[in-house]
Amino acid sequence: MSDLAVSVKDLTRTFGDFTAVDHISFEVSRGEIFGFLGANGAGKTTTIRMLCGLLLPSGGSASVAGLDVYRSSEQIKTRIGYMSQKFSLYEDLTVRENIEFYGGVYGLTRAQIREKTAELIGYLGLEKQVDQLTSALPLGWKQRMALSAAILHDPEIIFLDEPTSGVDPVSRRNFWLLIYELAGRGKTIFVTTHYMDEAEFCNRLSIMKDGRIVELDEPGRLKERFGRDTIQDVFIEIVNRGGGR
Repeated sequence: MSDLAVSVKDLTRTFGDFTAVDHISFEVSRGEIFGFLGANGAGKTTTIRMLCGLLLPSGGSASVAGLDVYRSSEQIKTRIGYMSQKFSLYEDLTVRENIEFYGGVYGLTRAQIREKTAELIGYLGLEKQVDQLTSALPLGWKQRMALSAAILHDPEIIFLDEPTSGVDPVSRRNFWLLIYELAGRGKTIFVTTHYMDEAEFCNRLSIMKDGRIVELDEPGRLKERFGRDTIQDVFIEIVNRGGGR
């Protein structure tokens, strides 16, 4: 089995005359927490949609969990978990009902759904909230619940698109503790965030600008190369500088 969870070579996506993703290349190792940064409109979400099998590339190549994004998009969806920045579960169902519903969507048997529901509720600390309507939960708990749905089918790779947007600092910290635990269990985490303090927690960071990856390195090495104390300062310098590399 390859040590690579994601492999991308010259991946491109155009919409008419507009190039949203422009010949990007990178690799993500299994068990890595990979940060995918960029200003709004840089091409991050378009890239994630291609890697998740939701959007066909216009050019280049990519494999996710060893599967080709052109030929195996439906298989890819069974091997990954995806959590969007916008809460997408059902507000009028309880936590338990949402988890059971998504278990059915993923094709789990009733016995598997019962087992995974109990396991996830305990793992994510949702015991007291399990029979509450989702609409009554604070945002931090909703995010935990959305994560539970994303990992219900035990995926190899978990894509998190700004998972802590709008969440308070304590809940953000607790969410990242869960991310570290998942990575410790061998899961690959592919995460976008606008919180630069969170970016510091990643093993490596890529930074997109105008559809291209302009920097790719470990957080510490990026700070050292740019002579900055924080990733936020590095990011601001990169976004504000003219042209690419």
